[in-house]
Amino acid sequence: MAKMILSMDGLVLKEIPLTKERMTLGRKPHNDIQIDNLAISGEHAAVVTILNDSFLEDLNSTNGTLVNGQPVKKHFLKNGDVVELGKYKLKYIAEQAAQVTDAADFEKTMVLRPNMIRPAPAADAAAPSVPPAAPLPGGSPAVGSETAPAPKSFGDTHAGGLQAQPSAAPAATPALAAAIQILNGANAGRELELTKTLTTLGKPGVQVAVIAKRPHGFFITHVEGAQFPVVNGKTLDAQAHQLEDHDVIEIAGVKMEFFFKT
Repeated sequence: MAKMILSMDGLVLKEIPLTKERMTLGRKPHNDIQIDNLAISGEHAAVVTILNDSFLEDLNSTNGTLVNGQPVKKHFLKNGDVVELGKYKLKYIAEQAAQVTDAADFEKTMVLRPNMIRPAPAADAAAPSVPPAAPLPGGSPAVGSETAPAPKSFGDTHAGGLQAQPSAAPAATPALAAAIQILNGANAGRELELTKTLTTLGKPGVQVAVIAKRPHGFFITHVEGAQFPVVNGKTLDAQAHQLEDHDVIEIAGVKMEFFFKT
């Protein structure tokens, strides 16, 4: 299990295991990691952990968040990274010290533009035909980019081993294939295939969520914002939620349909 070591002026204060998928850091008592100092915002930052990997998100704090001396808004944490909040430091210790994931694997959320995703096929028997919902106020949705797959990032983790006797290879399990279709706004009707291990959705500073592709399905997790994602009219909590075929997701006023591709 990954953990963070809190220190100030070189003095270790405590070790904090990252036991939840989303843990907040801030001055107010309700935070998972409370740092009672006026230089720290009430809700300063959050650490989201999926499988063996974690990333840090600054929650629009007043004084900002540094990682290894550099200001960040969103940062994929690597073993040994030092997060700085005022005079306090949090050193990230990964479960496995050998990290192969590059920081660029988790890209900053960006605004989806029409030329970034292909239009849904005019006649595709495999994809469901869902009429776009009526446009909602707010204009184009903001949908994040997908991360490049990495051996240990938010995906399959396999333990290698030696077999005493050779055996026939098991039949390959078909890879999960899924996509989301925008239902309202300027990009209504367009598709975004979920081919990578992690996809960010939403509007930075308003509401952001991630869809993680795992061996047994696709899971959506809240990352940023006071409002949590809504799936089929039900507001989610801080825990990861497994998506089912034809689920309708609402993030930052944008509705989209999740579906499996065959």
